[in-house]
Amino acid sequence: MLKSTTASLKPAEVDKKWIHIDAEGVVVGRLATFIANRLRGKHLPTYTPHVDCGDYVVVTNVDKVVFTGKKTTDKVYYRHTGHPGGVKETTPAKVLAGRFPERVLEKAVERMLPKESPLARKQMTHLRLFAGATHDHEAQKPETIDFKAKSTKNVRSV
Repeated sequence: MLKSTTASLKPAEVDKKWIHIDAEGVVVGRLATFIANRLRGKHLPTYTPHVDCGDYVVVTNVDKVVFTGKKTTDKVYYRHTGHPGGVKETTPAKVLAGRFPERVLEKAVERMLPKESPLARKQMTHLRLFAGATHDHEAQKPETIDFKAKSTKNVRSV
């Protein structure tokens, strides 16, 4: 009788790739799910939960992402200043029109990774978000993935 063993990837055996995604007109939640899976390495047959085996992800046009339904105005993000009565709230429309529009996608991805773990913090450093159409990582020769063409649901029909 043959014994089967589960392969466990070691950190030295990891081969990381660079991928590029254009986020113009793409639905935030679907894109965040795709990015979180790529950062963790869950798309690989050699996925190991305790090893950083994911890819580097470069996303451009983050300021042009969209929400479905009325989430742009009705969804509310809460944060607390740490002082009594210090609950602040904002909407995705305000964040996207503000100074750092990439925070919408950054927080969506961050909330899909394991909570409060050193591995999740390290995986978040492999995510690079750019509000414009250009990025600083041409030297890494990232593979461009056409996320819009993967499914008709990935793009919001106006």
